[in-house]
Amino acid sequence: MLDSRKKSTAELSDTHRTLPIALLRAREHLMERFRPMLLSHGVTEQQWRVLRVLRESDGMDATDLAAGACVLAPSLSRIIKALEAKSLIEVRKNPSDGRRAMIRLSAGGQAFIKELAPESAAIYKEIEAKVGIERIESLLNEIDTLIEVLKSND
Repeated sequence: MLDSRKKSTAELSDTHRTLPIALLRAREHLMERFRPMLLSHGVTEQQWRVLRVLRESDGMDATDLAAGACVLAPSLSRIIKALEAKSLIEVRKNPSDGRRAMIRLSAGGQAFIKELAPESAAIYKEIEAKVGIERIESLLNEIDTLIEVLKSND
């Protein structure tokens, strides 16, 4: 007889013990700490992710940016318009392919990230203090492994 917590492979697991739900819950608990900062500076979580990804490059096309920032293409179009209106990014035609745009952080965007960086880093330090740097590194390694395994099956 099966333990009430163990399900046969044909049954759904309880949501509190499924990886997708657990990862979403963890994300929500993390983002609860960053949302007030982002709100006070007038950016959304998605906009902040886009800015952070652009900070790590000299510019990229929308496809790569969407993948790097984990946003869907239709959402990215709105985000690009909003960030461009705030003068945080620059959008230029790709010289080698006029159908594609190259998106990069503007000087204003670089200054904006520099302004928020200390506050964001302080929040992250609080998380490290609660969770432990070693545990965070271990979780990141495990998540990287999970992603690689899942990608290899695609």
